[in-house]
Amino acid sequence: MSQLSTRPLHPNFGLEIMGLDLSQPVSDQDFAFVRRAFAEAGVALIRGQEHIAPDDHIAFSRRFGPLEEHVLTQFLLPGHPEIFVVSNIVENGRHIGAHGGATQYHSDLAYLSEPSLGSIFRCIECPDEGGETAFVSMAAAYDALPDALRRRLTGLDAVYDYAWSYDRRMAKIRGPLTAEQKAKTPVIAHPAVRAHPETGRAALFLSDVWVRCFEGMDEAESQALLAEVMAIAKAPEAEYRHQWRPGDIVLWDNRSTMHRVCPYDAENTRRLMHRTTITGDRPVRAKAA
Repeated sequence: MSQLSTRPLHPNFGLEIMGLDLSQPVSDQDFAFVRRAFAEAGVALIRGQEHIAPDDHIAFSRRFGPLEEHVLTQFLLPGHPEIFVVSNIVENGRHIGAHGGATQYHSDLAYLSEPSLGSIFRCIECPDEGGETAFVSMAAAYDALPDALRRRLTGLDAVYDYAWSYDRRMAKIRGPLTAEQKAKTPVIAHPAVRAHPETGRAALFLSDVWVRCFEGMDEAESQALLAEVMAIAKAPEAEYRHQWRPGDIVLWDNRSTMHRVCPYDAENTRRLMHRTTITGDRPVRAKAA
């Protein structure tokens, strides 16, 4: 019998899963429990995994499906290209990981034709104060929309433009994209409301980081609509803010949540995280409510 148990992280979404040791093989029964909890809750926390190795992290992640290799190849963990390093640490005059970004709500790789299923984020080092990761449920946000706005969004497609977004937000910090990186991230449109492939639940699939406009609308009108929707999605009471401890692993479902890093003293403290990203599929439009 499985010895796993859960407790809620937020009234609307998120669970802590207790009783797992990811340095040991996870049984099919326990993995089925984790996968269902993850899909239904959107965010799942597993504590006490400071002893695991990168290979353990990768092996557990692969149970969910094939893994992505991030377009920013300079920040992949040497010898383990499945792991994307997120860190403010500088060694030998260069950053060892992606840094200075992700302070705005987003879902990972939403700008690809097949956005990621989810990410599995492992904390190795973290500040005593700040540097939390905040999450919101885009399924709960969809449910919270006024009826007329919900119906309007269900018929719209959002245009994702990674190069446009990167040039505005990150080029001065991380350097410009190469021609090859731009070629890997062409402009793409996705339904503004998608159906979760495992639960069937409708969720907003939008981000004011990646979305440039809605199809059939100009950029100014699109950005005004996006701001209206995001104000509901990102309301303070809708947010779960995770205070990291070394050894924490958090799984988030990119099909139904968004996340961001909270501010911290990046000049005088260290933050080192390892992320695997699970390959997803093309979003399917949710049926009109």
